[in-house]
Amino acid sequence: MNKQSNILVIDDESVIIDGVVKICSLENYSIDTALNVTAAIDKISKKYYSIIICDIMMPDGDGFQILNELQKRNIDSALIMMTGYSTVENAVNSLYRGAIDFIPKPFTVDELLSSIYRANKYQQINKKQKQSLIKDQKNELYYVDCPAKYYRLGHSSWLFEERDGSVLIGVCDFFLATIDSVAEIEFLDLENEVAQGISCLTIKSRDERIHKIHSPVSGRIIDVNKNLKLVSNLIEKDPYFEGWVYRVIPHDLGYEIKNLVPCSSDRMQIRT
Repeated sequence: MNKQSNILVIDDESVIIDGVVKICSLENYSIDTALNVTAAIDKISKKYYSIIICDIMMPDGDGFQILNELQKRNIDSALIMMTGYSTVENAVNSLYRGAIDFIPKPFTVDELLSSIYRANKYQQINKKQKQSLIKDQKNELYYVDCPAKYYRLGHSSWLFEERDGSVLIGVCDFFLATIDSVAEIEFLDLENEVAQGISCLTIKSRDERIHKIHSPVSGRIIDVNKNLKLVSNLIEKDPYFEGWVYRVIPHDLGYEIKNLVPCSSDRMQIRT
C-alpha cells in the first residue's frame, strides 16, 4: 500500500480535522485540509488528491457538492463521507451517487484507517482496470459484478429479493477485493434488527484490520448462513450465492430501494 497517498480532509470543525490529521500521521499519509466547501473546491481544482475525506454537512454547502465537482471535472478521487447518526440517510445516498464509503462521527482510529486502506485498494484496482482496458486485456478479472437481479449499497453490500418477500443480503465482491483475506466474521444474532446504512457485519482480515459492512436494508434477521459460520472464506469464493450472510424481513423495501444501485445497470465506470 502506498503510504504517501495525497489526502484532502474537508470539515468545518477544526477538532475533527486535527483528529483525522493526527490519525493519518500514524501511517505517514500526506494530508491537506479545507474548512469549507468553497476552499475545498478551490484546492481540488488545482491539485489531484487520491482520497478525499469529507463531512457531509457544512455551513456553506455539503459533501454532495464535492461529489458533483469531482464528477464534473472527471476527477477519480476516492471520496469517503463523514457523518453523524442523524444524517445516515444522506450518507447512504452519497454511496448511490459515487462516494466509496462513509464513516460515523465520532469514529475510531481503526474505522478511519480501515476506510482509508480500502480507498487505497480501490484506487489500485481502478488503475489496474484502466491499464487492462488500454491494453485490451479483457480476460483480467479484479472483482465480480453483482448478478443482474441484485441491488447494491455502494460497493459494500448487496440485496436480493426472494419470492416470499424476504431478502438475502451479503457482501459485494468489490468490497472483498479491497481488503486482505478474511480471517474472522462477526455476525448479528437471529431476530436482531438491522438498519440501512448501519453496520450489520464485521470482518477481521488477516492483516488484523477490522472492516464493518453497512446493511443495504432495514429489517429483522430471520436466518444466518450456517455454512458461512463454518467456512468463513466461502464469502470470498462465492459472495453472491452460497456466501450470502442473512435472510431478512424488510421493514420498507419500497422506500429504501431508491438508495440502492440496480446491478442490472451497474458496470464499474472507468474514467479514461
